Amino acid sequence: MTAASPSSPQGSLPASRLPIWAYALLALIAAALFLPGFTALPPFDRDEARFAQASSQMLDSGNFVDIRFQDETRYKKPVGIYWLQTAATAAADALRGIPVGADKAIWTYRIPSFLGAILAVLASAWTAARLFGGPAGFIAGLMMASCVVLGVEARMGKTDAVLLATVVIGQAALANLYLGRRDPAPAGRAAWTIPLVFWIAAGIGVLVKGPMVLLVSGSTALVLALWDREAGWLKRLRPLAGLGIVVAIAAPWLIAIAIKSKGAFFAESVGHDMLGKVSGGQEGKGLPPGYYLGTFWVTFAPWSLLALLAVPWVWARRRLDAVRFCIAWIVPSWLVFEAVPTKLLHYTLPVFPAIAAIAAAALIDNFDRSRERPRRWLAAAAVALGVIGFGALTLAVAVIPWLVDGRIDPVGVALVPAVGGLFALSLRALLRGGRRTGLAAGVGAAALLYAGTYAVVLPNIDGVWISRQAARAVAQVRPCPDSVVASAGYSEPSLVFLLGTPTRLVHGAGAAAHLTADRACGMALVEDREAPAFLDSLGTVTPLPLAELSGFNYNTGKRLHLTLYRLPAS
Repeated sequence: MTAASPSSPQGSLPASRLPIWAYALLALIAAALFLPGFTALPPFDRDEARFAQASSQMLDSGNFVDIRFQDETRYKKPVGIYWLQTAATAAADALRGIPVGADKAIWTYRIPSFLGAILAVLASAWTAARLFGGPAGFIAGLMMASCVVLGVEARMGKTDAVLLATVVIGQAALANLYLGRRDPAPAGRAAWTIPLVFWIAAGIGVLVKGPMVLLVSGSTALVLALWDREAGWLKRLRPLAGLGIVVAIAAPWLIAIAIKSKGAFFAESVGHDMLGKVSGGQEGKGLPPGYYLGTFWVTFAPWSLLALLAVPWVWARRRLDAVRFCIAWIVPSWLVFEAVPTKLLHYTLPVFPAIAAIAAAALIDNFDRSRERPRRWLAAAAVALGVIGFGALTLAVAVIPWLVDGRIDPVGVALVPAVGGLFALSLRALLRGGRRTGLAAGVGAAALLYAGTYAVVLPNIDGVWISRQAARAVAQVRPCPDSVVASAGYSEPSLVFLLGTPTRLVHGAGAAAHLTADRACGMALVEDREAPAFLDSLGTVTPLPLAELSGFNYNTGKRLHLTLYRLPAS
């Protein structure tokens, strides 16, 4: 790719298209990276298990308007992801030739995230190709497919991978309009193609996770309009008609849930969830600004160092339309995410495609080394931070089995030199201009790490999957086919997903009452801290211990010991 001169104020980089085979190859690579562990990993707490359980209850009840987790309403997010999960599960069960919901498997609820992540990779490649040329598009797609955070989201049945797909599709439409704003406006049906893509993506995004998709696109458009002092091109989006499209997509369910919940959905989703994240650290996750910059070296690994190396290249070309678009995409959204007290590692994911695009373009241009004296200090900092981020992740995979289960996992240990060697080869090649070797080795390092971690190491750390332990124990000793378990002191959503909707989440006295009320079939799972209240409430009756479980609750950071009980036959 031949870059325009950085001194050209109105210059633009050549646009090109990727061939169909390139998109097919990217889809295959992404699928290969996302599939390891897809079916082997138990349900994650807490969001994935809550989404999957609520979707399962939709299938069981046939009520596709109201959202419930057991008997409680779940109004934090709109219905879009639940509809996608129920459709995916119904289709998967039909293909397996079983009644819908008969075999409750977490992987069926992950299918929308898997497909959404692949679509996001392809949309990222298309957008980067439109901005910086076909080779940059392909490299940006590779970076997205192999970066850490998208690999995590592709394996979790929640909103973020699907949301990312809608965001990138919308941004692709916006970029196309922006780059072509000086061209004659299309007429007739052609004038509606881009606006339809943009507003349909926005409508689906709103139905999946509320206004987040409009935040990213809106802040991008606003910054570009202020920067260029020109906003006329935004009329080509047909904003009035477009907002009508968004309303047509989202309003039917919003009206239905408003009537059904008597306004409680909006009070919970807007008043509690969204404003709660803005006003304070929700669920104990309040963190200071700078958190995302500090964690970027892990979340965008193994390519985070390329983003830092690209900074001088971006600054020199800030007047180019393509670079300017990426800056407007990244900076305002990133600042908003840093300012909001509630922070989770995946929140900045919607700006990663723009980071991948400029990193790919700078890499192809060899980071300006032919024009300027190499910035050795920048290269040293980038390598150090990149090694710390990806290296810490690789070491964690080897260490966690020892910390949780007190054992050495040979696969986890073997990953350290294997992944480290490939990553070192990638760094060496990239810093010396060996782009193909560097990219291939980097993708190989990521693929090896993800395959070993998600398919072998994580599923075998029994101590972190307490709910899976409980489900296995209950299956082995349940006195009746329909035995219901009351859990005291352990109330993670994955337990409800694995043991069934009737599972009761109670305290010690409640667990005792459950056994007394259903002496023949009832079972109780009691954590040690709830045991005194449980035993006191049983009085003179001595329960029968059936199994003991122990592990580490990664949500609370506490070790747990639980005992599964039933009452002796009278």
